[in-house]
Amino acid sequence: MTDTPAARTLRVLHIEDSELDHELTMTQLRRGGLDVDAVRVETRTEFERALRDGHHGLPWDVILSDYNLPGFSGLMALDILRASGLLIPFIIVSGEIGEDVAVEAMRNGASDYLLKNNLARLAPATIHAIEAVEAVRAKQATDAALAQSKERLRELAQHLQNSVEAERAAIAREVHDDVGGSLTALKFDIAWIARHARDEAVRQRAASALETLNHALDASKRIMHNLRPAILEQGLVAALQWMTSTFEKRTGIATTFHSSHDQMQLPAGVPLVAYRTAQEALTNVSKHAQATRVRVDLTLAGGVLTLEVNDNGRGLSPADLAKARSFGIRGLHERASTVGGWVELTSSASGTTLILMVPLTESGAADEDENKPSAYSNDDPTFWGDL
Repeated sequence: MTDTPAARTLRVLHIEDSELDHELTMTQLRRGGLDVDAVRVETRTEFERALRDGHHGLPWDVILSDYNLPGFSGLMALDILRASGLLIPFIIVSGEIGEDVAVEAMRNGASDYLLKNNLARLAPATIHAIEAVEAVRAKQATDAALAQSKERLRELAQHLQNSVEAERAAIAREVHDDVGGSLTALKFDIAWIARHARDEAVRQRAASALETLNHALDASKRIMHNLRPAILEQGLVAALQWMTSTFEKRTGIATTFHSSHDQMQLPAGVPLVAYRTAQEALTNVSKHAQATRVRVDLTLAGGVLTLEVNDNGRGLSPADLAKARSFGIRGLHERASTVGGWVELTSSASGTTLILMVPLTESGAADEDENKPSAYSNDDPTFWGDL
């Protein structure tokens, strides 16, 4: 527990050219119940040195300053203190100070001002000034700890996202190599049986088995694509073209896609964030929006990548957005923050609009070169090609 100012020895830096006034001021502080260890300085050079070195290496608890000194002033000392960045209470104690000067001093950061002929409240004013500064320091420490905690959470969220994507990629490879390879081999065997079977019943069962295998292969492709969008190797534009086309065929919802560029150069990580955002938005449209039309726009302008997904569905109510377990939307915000972006969501009775915005740095603009031919077909061109 921190001692109160009155319960500890206060380190006082006193800017005063009169030894007598210095002693009177210190006596007044001691009469007020304060134990003080004071150092008196007169010149700017002495003040700057004392401010820099502290009192035996420790920071000053309070600075008391006369207003007028030979070649120096309390306002000059206050400016020096502000420039140093040190958070130390500063009280002007002067025999001659007008109200305008006092107001200016307070505006510039002085904690208080008193007249030398009326020092009755010097001790309480000193205690109050020290406690006020300590409260500010405590708040700064709390804010710094909160900022550090937020940064750690952001780093953790990014690490979790990266871990999830790595795990998805590993599972996708296993589905491709093990499940896909086995299903394809089985398909060849059943096709061989169907060609060589003489019994019509056997041929019919083989044809039925082939149909089931084709469904399983299609499901495997879909699962692999959801786990790891390898089509991003063809570029974000091509990937979103494929996604919107597939979404329209699967759901029957009229879906259009527009891009400001045929290819884009984007920093590493940004294409995946944009892709996952569009994927989550379209998933929500198919599940909840009851929409008949969706438009997806991808724009790169002014160094900012913007992805906008707009539908004409029933919209989201405030209650939908405030659901305690509404992790999809929260996940979008966290994912966007991993690349320095943010997500905006607006909704009304006429539909919902989700916007992802990611500022792109010049240094990272060429990290990922998407200058590749735009691959667009009825199926994902990067999956199952080697089976």
